[in-house]
Amino acid sequence: MNKTIAIVGSGVAGLRAAIELLNNGYEVLVFSKDKLSYCNTDKAQGGIAVVLNPLDSLDKHIEDTLKAGAGLCRKEAVEILVKEGPERVRELINWGANFDRNDKGELDFTKEAAHSTNRILHALGDATGHEIEQTLIKKLKTFSRVEIFEYRMLLRILTENNQIYGVEFLNLKTEEYEVYKIDAAILATGGYAAIYKNTTNPQITTGDGIATTFLAGATLEDMEFVQFHPTALKRYNAPQFLLSESMRGEGAVLINDRGEEFMRKYHRLGDLAPRDVVARSIIFEMKERGIDKVYLDATKMGADFVRKRFPTIYNECLKYGLDISKEAIPVSPAAHYTMGGIKTDVKARTSIKGLFAAGEVACNGVHGANRLASNSMLEGLVFGKRAAESATEFLKSYQPINIEVRKPNTINCNKLALKRRIEDLKETIWNKLGVVRRMKEMEEILNCSWALFLKHNLPYNCPEGITLRNMALIASAIAYAGILRKSSVGAHYCVDTPHSYDNKRHISFNIKDLEKNL
Repeated sequence: MNKTIAIVGSGVAGLRAAIELLNNGYEVLVFSKDKLSYCNTDKAQGGIAVVLNPLDSLDKHIEDTLKAGAGLCRKEAVEILVKEGPERVRELINWGANFDRNDKGELDFTKEAAHSTNRILHALGDATGHEIEQTLIKKLKTFSRVEIFEYRMLLRILTENNQIYGVEFLNLKTEEYEVYKIDAAILATGGYAAIYKNTTNPQITTGDGIATTFLAGATLEDMEFVQFHPTALKRYNAPQFLLSESMRGEGAVLINDRGEEFMRKYHRLGDLAPRDVVARSIIFEMKERGIDKVYLDATKMGADFVRKRFPTIYNECLKYGLDISKEAIPVSPAAHYTMGGIKTDVKARTSIKGLFAAGEVACNGVHGANRLASNSMLEGLVFGKRAAESATEFLKSYQPINIEVRKPNTINCNKLALKRRIEDLKETIWNKLGVVRRMKEMEEILNCSWALFLKHNLPYNCPEGITLRNMALIASAIAYAGILRKSSVGAHYCVDTPHSYDNKRHISFNIKDLEKNL
């Protein structure tokens, strides 16, 4: 076909999109910021929510998703997710994905917070993401018309008359710029949770795709909605390892420093309340008790069950001297997932012609103000395929742009100084745009992060400079959206506007809108 499509991102959405395009006969370039498998998908412990259980129904899954989204889900997007999900998961199984099964050899469905029934599939207990990622990579490598470029950091989306014609990267091995002429692109670069000091995400998830697309003129939506996972490991010299929500689904409970269960104090569902409620409740409990952590107690499950059901978590904690079958685990909230992103329709189309987005980088309304647990993997599969279908449709009638792509002149970095600024900004973002927010603090960080962006919006020849630029721009967008949101809803909680009355409006804007209001 002699048409080239770039896939930027190598998680579930990007790989599913690539496979679809390769099936359709296109030349596909897959770009990954790290090695191909190093992404949020591969690290995901939780499962994939899908209606394959005979005791479940599509209507139940739709209703649960809409409830979790706190009035801000787009029903059409939710219905597509739930109705197309089973076929996408069956494909995965046909491609070799091994999900856990019960003693009868049937798929083993479990329940997680805010789900009304058992519909979560897992692989190897708590290594679902790894199984899905490896299955998709194996399938991808059966095609010959794909080129894989690892260690490429997205720098710019090149457009003319609001149509994409190229993508620009920093080669992280050589620290040289690379520019690729393309016919269309699908962004699947993930979210922006790693701009926070406390995060469960790999450090590469700093919103690169969202920032570069925003700079190219695309519309963003619902950037204020950042999901904080309630239970990340809080232990000296240990990473903020995620303690899967499925642990509470299986009976683990949150306790304070006195050993008291406290979640019923904050919500009728107790430990199985939606994530945003649990995260805030932990923050409130820590403040009330004057402590910096609470505990997740899984000891009543039994040692054999814990080791079998949560082998990754068990072994990871054991590395740091914690036997979770015998002692409670110190935890605190951390940034985990971002509902906001590049505004798309249900066909994954952005406001830039020829540019599509799927997965966490996109905001199509499927999660609303708060993502339902284990819906993200399904979203990547469903909308990754849809993005590829839309790109295929676009290329049938598009007019190519004949512009020569050129490398820009670059400037040298003071890496040490930039790294310090990055760490300082992460702490500021955590303090002012964290689980509990205040209007004055959002206004403060909007002004300082925008000034930081203007100072560092330069063609640096190092990842630190580009990361600082992107983080400052994303922080500005979160704060701007949070200020415009005149109430607390879902994952956005502001103490100055605690009531949830402004829950039918999506906050959408482009960079010109932001500039005009500063």
